[in-house]
Amino acid sequence: MKAKALIWGLLISLAGCAGVSGPALPPRAQVLADLDKANTHWQQQHPPAETPFWNVAAYHTGNLEAYRVTGNAAYRRYSEAWAEHNNWSGATSPDKQAWKYNYGETPEHVLFGDWQTCFQVYADLHQLQPEPRKIARAREVMEYQMSTPNTDYWWWVDGLYMGMPVMTRLYRETGNRQYLDKLYAYYSHTNAVMFDAEVGLYYRDARYVYPAHRSVNGKKDFWARGDGWAFAALARVLADLPPDDPHRADYVARLQTMAAALLPLQQPDGYWARSLMDPAHAPGPETSGTAFFTFGLLWGINHGVLERDRYLPAALRGWTYLSTVALQADGRVGYVQPIGDRAIPGQVVDRNSTAHFGVGAFLLAAAEMVRLLDRH
Repeated sequence: MKAKALIWGLLISLAGCAGVSGPALPPRAQVLADLDKANTHWQQQHPPAETPFWNVAAYHTGNLEAYRVTGNAAYRRYSEAWAEHNNWSGATSPDKQAWKYNYGETPEHVLFGDWQTCFQVYADLHQLQPEPRKIARAREVMEYQMSTPNTDYWWWVDGLYMGMPVMTRLYRETGNRQYLDKLYAYYSHTNAVMFDAEVGLYYRDARYVYPAHRSVNGKKDFWARGDGWAFAALARVLADLPPDDPHRADYVARLQTMAAALLPLQQPDGYWARSLMDPAHAPGPETSGTAFFTFGLLWGINHGVLERDRYLPAALRGWTYLSTVALQADGRVGYVQPIGDRAIPGQVVDRNSTAHFGVGAFLLAAAEMVRLLDRH
């Protein structure tokens, strides 16, 4: 693993020193092999009969992108089995008067975005093979939510990933313009609460806004995975957003702003630290945020909204870390910070630290790297 990382790092450095048109790219076959190693290992270790909650659903968002670039039917069947196990639903309460959207893991927390992440997966499976039942519960929930005047459904930055792609995917599947209108209303509320325009990044939620909250060294504390959720959400939204959407330029500009902010914060070994502006707050590599950032950079390059010459070296350094340090010999994706809401000083994150969402983020990055190589 270390030798492989050194080789790719040397190739990238040599390409830059030689003044050639761009850094060395990984072989397509190797990227696909790394993708399959990680995904096959995960699926062999985790039967699909699991909860529809966000942490598992986030894995499936990456699994379906892996399916799209490989055509491996086993990947698709795995997500279909998971969806069937959950009856194509999130939280299950039938009583709309009891529905909530504060944090909660009960059947009544139907409007809480962590129970809605699954809807984007169901919508993608519906796109592949349309059957109304696949998105019936998603439509019931989201159409009720959109009927309310509330705009604060995404009160934590993770909610952007959990909810934004749901809206564009259900618009794609139904043609109901309200999904796009409410998307922008909810997104605007999140921006007003936790986006730092000076830096160009998001705080995790209102509790972590500077200066009321600071890192251990007194700096602004931007949590890598939180900003990773936001960055990846923008890419996934833009993938489905109509070209003539009146707010498309706003989403593109935010992706560009975040990319520019992230570029100088990448660590020399290719990862982004858990506290982006204060690496000493919680030192060492972390995979989930790095994978989301790598995916977002690659998506932006692939779709012409990020300058290839400026951003590709960072994306390649991110991929080198993911494929040679995070990915273990047995297929485990390591160095994933456990479920949480901030960078925690002293928390152990090592090669054995893995999680559904970390693997999903790795798969998003791998799939987008394959697409980059296909465009090259």
